[in-house]
Amino acid sequence: MMDAPRHDVKDPGLAEAGSRRVEWALAEMPVLRSLMERFADEKPLAGTRISACLHVTAETANLARVLVAGGAEVALCASNPLSTQDDVAAALALKYGISTFAHRGDNHENYYRRLAAALDISPNITIDDGADLVSQLHTGRTELLDGIIGGTEETTTGVIRLRAMAAEGALRYPIIAVNDADTKHLFDNRYGTGQSTIDSILRSTNILIAGKVFTVCGYGWCGRGVAMRAQGLGAKVIVTEVEPVRALEATMDGFQVMPLIDAAPLSDIIITVTGNKHVIDRHHLEALKNGCIIANAGHFDVEINLKALREMATNRFEPRTSVEEFTLDGGRRVRVLAEGRLVNLGAAEGHPPSVMDMSFANQALAAAYIRQNHNSLEKTVHVMPKALDQEVARLKLEAMGSNIDVLTAEQEKYLASWQEGT
Repeated sequence: MMDAPRHDVKDPGLAEAGSRRVEWALAEMPVLRSLMERFADEKPLAGTRISACLHVTAETANLARVLVAGGAEVALCASNPLSTQDDVAAALALKYGISTFAHRGDNHENYYRRLAAALDISPNITIDDGADLVSQLHTGRTELLDGIIGGTEETTTGVIRLRAMAAEGALRYPIIAVNDADTKHLFDNRYGTGQSTIDSILRSTNILIAGKVFTVCGYGWCGRGVAMRAQGLGAKVIVTEVEPVRALEATMDGFQVMPLIDAAPLSDIIITVTGNKHVIDRHHLEALKNGCIIANAGHFDVEINLKALREMATNRFEPRTSVEEFTLDGGRRVRVLAEGRLVNLGAAEGHPPSVMDMSFANQALAAAYIRQNHNSLEKTVHVMPKALDQEVARLKLEAMGSNIDVLTAEQEKYLASWQEGT
């Protein structure tokens, strides 16, 4: 008999409210619902211990439930100090019996203490959003590495870190880059980030987007989604990029493209979506127009040079929830949302459950794939198996009531041959 789950949540009294939120989300996650039934029947994760470092939201709760249905023991911690929904954390621990260690608003010390607690189950599989578990295991908890058969990574920033580790030969176990699945980044990154970032700006500021100059730093899939949604609300969208092909795409998609130093004095709103450090740096801050709103939709809180901004400020105060206003020399005001952390979770609820349905279906299937195939996986970063990616797409299409054609035997033969010409 499994021991009662350990937990460290802010307010156990919120469990009932959290469970209502979790069930509401599940109603919008048909692919996960189907996997929950399949996993409960097949038990592909029986006897597997999984430590997961993810945003503790209603959608994540349903992923955890699928893993448990598949036979896994799960310990969950937060992947961002501002991304925990405290009612969901309480529900996970007290209603669903899943070991959960997460408080919204954690300081640095407590954040890592709770992360360590999630590793205390000595996991066989890790599920990361930003590679913090992997980082801890390769530095402070190396004694646990021998028991780990593989892991998955949810976000672009984490995949970048992991590929850097693999390139140096430092990665000690195989990782599946769930972020790179088509049914993840084409939908979660583009439509999820696009909608939830705009949602967070509206919730925290209540400003009108139409007519504003809206600058998006980075034109990856997340940046495309933000730019597209801002344009749809009537903003004049500028894109800044360092990659020439992406900059060309943004230009041909109808956006103005220019260096950030040129966009800074024009912009009413600037969003960073790059995964890199100090994208908005001191010289950009010095050029911002009065009243500019800046926010970060990348994973870590390094994209805005907040240290420089604090040094430059003559005054700071919070005019609204999730908004900090900095007064600079000459009276210019700069408004920062969600402490420069991931704004769509720091100032809103994150991605809608319908899009996370596909992302987390990939996570569940990847965990089961690792359990079955770990002996043949090299210690590097792997792409999501195409068959699993397509399975998620088929399940989602089916749930949406859409049907597609199937190749005939003649067509399959033609595509597999070269003899038949003009």
